[in-house]
Amino acid sequence: MSFDRKAHWERIYREKSEDETSWFQPRPESSLALVEATGERPQAPLIDVGGGASRLVDHLLEAGWQDLTVLDISGAALETARRRLGQRAKAVQWLEADLLEAQLPGPWRIWHDRAVFHFLVEQADRQRYLEQLRANLEPGGHCIIATFALDGPEMCSGLVVRRYSPESLAETLGPEFQLQQTLSEQHRTPAGKVQSFVYCRFRHQP
Repeated sequence: MSFDRKAHWERIYREKSEDETSWFQPRPESSLALVEATGERPQAPLIDVGGGASRLVDHLLEAGWQDLTVLDISGAALETARRRLGQRAKAVQWLEADLLEAQLPGPWRIWHDRAVFHFLVEQADRQRYLEQLRANLEPGGHCIIATFALDGPEMCSGLVVRRYSPESLAETLGPEFQLQQTLSEQHRTPAGKVQSFVYCRFRHQP
């Protein structure tokens, strides 16, 4: 029996409130810093893949970003974000879809992912992700990916994850993605556990 990704994440988001999930951040400082470091203007199109109920979109709207897309496999997660934003949600494009299977309405200038890539433990899934990334990120655009670091947890939300260093992530993405900047983060979960993340900003130079 194949694993049903959508059912898994719908259950997670229906059983836990937004601020009970292990990845909750009131203000995603590392992500915001790396978006700013791209030097792009707030008119640039940006997608947050696996954005779910993340508050990154809230802070980007507050900072004046105008062309935002949030993609998540869980409709419950996206609904949480829409309810929280109220009328401001109308300024965002919401995509309920499996990134690995979707026909995406790109391209974007900035691709942000703090949620998806480290769950892709199968080579075929990583390859499909990279196909989507290459097809939907503008040449010269920016890719920001955060994963569990080498000393991070081995599992999350009941699933095995794949951990990375900046070097191994760069090698996985390939030479057309040039590593520009890295940040380390010690994320404290709502339950008080500390998780090591690595954030990497790449430039797409096909």
